[in-house]
This record gives sequence, structure tokens and C-alpha cells, in this order.
Amino acid sequence: MELAMTVGLAVFQIAIVMGVVLLSVAYMTYAERKVLSFMQDRLGPMEVGPYGLLQPIADGLKLFFKEDIIPSSANKLIFAIAPIICLVPALIGFAVMPYNETYAAFGGEAGVISDLNVGLLYILAFASVGTYGVILAGWSSNSKYAMLGGLRCGAQIISYELALGLSIVGVLLLSGSLSLREITMAQDGGFWHWNILLQPVAFVTYVISAVAETNRLPFDMPEAESELVAGFFTEYTGMRFAFFFLAEYANMILVCCLASVLFLGGYEAPMEFLNFIPGFIWLAIKTWALLFFFIWIRGTFPRVRFDQLMKFGWKVLIPITLANILFTALGVYIYNN
Repeated sequence: MELAMTVGLAVFQIAIVMGVVLLSVAYMTYAERKVLSFMQDRLGPMEVGPYGLLQPIADGLKLFFKEDIIPSSANKLIFAIAPIICLVPALIGFAVMPYNETYAAFGGEAGVISDLNVGLLYILAFASVGTYGVILAGWSSNSKYAMLGGLRCGAQIISYELALGLSIVGVLLLSGSLSLREITMAQDGGFWHWNILLQPVAFVTYVISAVAETNRLPFDMPEAESELVAGFFTEYTGMRFAFFFLAEYANMILVCCLASVLFLGGYEAPMEFLNFIPGFIWLAIKTWALLFFFIWIRGTFPRVRFDQLMKFGWKVLIPITLANILFTALGVYIYNN
């Protein structure tokens, strides 16, 4: 009976979290188009439903019924598997994301699907797997544009993954744990206990690295339309094309959710008197605020050159993150002694 209740609780949480994530992915596309249109003095989607609110559903149905074309010269097996390799790692990262304080449900405790003591390492490990999907998609298409996009994406993600990982080390030194729940609990007590105040340099480098990791403007080199048509997914159509879109936006939500947990207190309220508001609402507010910032960057900055992108990652961000780790370690040592 206890096993059945444990499984039931896990299934319940998985269903809720995946439902919220996939709905957020769908309406992230709508939000992006609307915000960019307002920035450019346009209306954006307006035709499908009131104020265009049903546009994501219409786009999803359109892609679902589109013909699935596989180029005759492509490696058909890898061509078919590559979108799945991109999408799955983006979704399973939410398994260790604490979305609320612990609460009783189905005879057990909920608040996170799986509270791993190495939750942060789990996310970083599986996020790296998505790179293989991009490279395989570019190679298996047997297209010069797709291959160049895949190579660019591989080089970019590997470079900025290092800076992103190093930017997190300062938070680990302060919290002393790899568990995302313990990192969140270490920031309990309001805004003045959040890691963004103690690690502002790490937060800035994390956000820049996250923008590059998710191939967003101004770092969308793998998908540069003016140079590579659509980059690594040039030859994809129908649902396989939709999988790449889902993976990109799911990765955006994941890195913003992770930033909220690491630097902005996660589900913790900014002030003690606001604790009556449920924790998952605070996490959603912080995550969507960061997502808005991602859209704002896209509507503001032009695309950089690829050589500038790589130089910035290796010669600027990585030295800054290493210096931040050194000063944080010294500060923690002095404080503890």
C-alpha cells in the first residue's frame, strides 16, 4: 500500500509539473510574439481567439498535420532520433526542481518530484546530452547549412556550458550543498538572504551564459537565418521541427527556473509578510520575469559575429567566473574562521 501511494504521488507530481511546463512552452511562443510586437509598435497575433490567445494551439495543430519529409540523402535513423535527444533532456531536468515547500499529499510529502542530493549535477549532466541531438541533427541532414549550424551550436554550447557551470560554483560554496531544495532553504528569510546579493557577478555571468546556451539572440549563431537559413534544423518539417522548438523553449524555462532557485530564493517569498502566497506562485513569477528579460534582450541587441561570441566566452566570461570563485572561497574561509 505504501509503495502504491508513493508511486501515485510521483505520478501526480509528474503530471502536474509536465502539464505546467508544456503549457508554459506553448504560451511562451505567444508571449514572445506579443512582447516583441509591442516593442516594435505592432499588434502581434490577433486573429485566432480573443487577442490571439489560441494562436499556440493553432500552430501546434498545423505542425502536427504537416507532412513529415525526410531528405533522400539523410541518415534516416539518426535524423529521426535527433529531435528526441534534444527534447527529452530539456524536460527531465524539471524532475529535481523544487516548486514549493514540503506539503502532505497522497499520504506522503510533495514539493519536488525527486529531491536528489546531487540535483544540480543531475541538471548539468542531462543538459549536456542535448548538444548531441543538435550535432546529430546537423550531420544526419546531409546539408551544408545544417552541418554548419550543428558545428556552431556544438562549439557554442560546450564553450558557454563551462562558464555557466563555473558561475554556479560560488553558490555551491555559500550553500554547501548540491541539492536544489537545500540551496533554496539556505535563502530563507526574505530578499536580503538571496544569493543574488552575495553573488551578483555570478548571476550576470550565469544569465549571459544561459542566453548563449539556449541559442537566443544575440547569440543565435546556430540558427542565423541570414547565413544558414535555419541552421541545424533546416531540413526538418512537421512534428520533428516542432520538437526542436519545444526543446528550445523548454530549455529557456529550465535555465530561468534554475536561476530563480540558485540566485532569487526559488519558492521563497521576498518578504516575510508575503509568506501567505504559495511558493509555486513565487517561483513562477521569478521565472517569467527572467523569461521576459530573455525576450527583451532579443528585441534590443543585434546578432554578434561567431568569432566575437567565442572570444567573449573564453577570454572574458571564464576568467571572470574563475576570479569570482577565488574571492568567494576566500570570503567563505575568512567567515568560517
